[in-house]
Amino acid sequence: MGTPEFAVPTLIEIVRQGHEIAAVYTCAPKPAGRRGLAKLPSPVQLAAERLKLPVLTPQSLKFEPTVKAFAAHRADVAVVVAYGLLLPKAILDAPARGCLNLHASLLPRWRGAAPIERAVMAGDRETGVTVMRMEEGLDTGPVALVERTAIGPDDTAAELRTRLAHLGAGLMTRALAALAKGALAFAPQSETGMTYAPKITKPETRIQWSKNANELHNLVRALSPSPGAFFDADFGKGLERIKVLRSRPIMGAGAPGLVLDRLTVACGVDALQLLEVQRAGKTPMSAEEFLRGVRLSAGAIFPALG
Repeated sequence: MGTPEFAVPTLIEIVRQGHEIAAVYTCAPKPAGRRGLAKLPSPVQLAAERLKLPVLTPQSLKFEPTVKAFAAHRADVAVVVAYGLLLPKAILDAPARGCLNLHASLLPRWRGAAPIERAVMAGDRETGVTVMRMEEGLDTGPVALVERTAIGPDDTAAELRTRLAHLGAGLMTRALAALAKGALAFAPQSETGMTYAPKITKPETRIQWSKNANELHNLVRALSPSPGAFFDADFGKGLERIKVLRSRPIMGAGAPGLVLDRLTVACGVDALQLLEVQRAGKTPMSAEEFLRGVRLSAGAIFPALG
């Protein structure tokens, strides 16, 4: 049971290990593009179809016919990786050995929908993946296995997500092997160090130059490449939204939003050097490429709130 690209390595590894998969559950195809003329299957659905596995895409798991169909698989265990739908108690109780969830954090830190982004945004130096047994609470179930990895000072959420996806695939297959032998042990989560990772909201993606440069660097990394941290600037043709995809905090001083040199911008504390940006409707570009296409000189000021 999974939907995004993050879940694909686990699916592939489960198949490679020879487990029998009764069905693959994933979120229903969504409209592609603004006009919504075509519907795009999830990465998990595409992977499952390549592997010739049966795919189910219910809109909800709450209705009795869906619950009965799920129970009819008579599965030993359900493997859940970023599925995207709420699993009610009837679904959680259906597999003989319960539902195992792969969560992209070191639980109980960063329970919730955006653990990777929140870890980077907070400047965490370490994260990991956790295999836990699901219960009705939000990522509150007992933990079986954990794999840790460092977060580099310039790692983006996208880079970290790829690394965690592959770590998680190996961890989940280890968990299934132990479960088959009756050797998978669980321990309750500690409430010490518990934090929540809510979805990223649009207001959070706006760069506020009044914040310190390290904090903004973490914001850029956490949102790169999508949805992207952004600021608004006027290069003579009205306000234009600019996404920042890579940055570097450096020493510097000036009023927040003041362009100190090329694409180095003063912050509340120190300054942020913009290394890779993206103009609306354009592909990502280096600072040098960007500066060849706009008129920007030292002393220009970007709005302090954007």
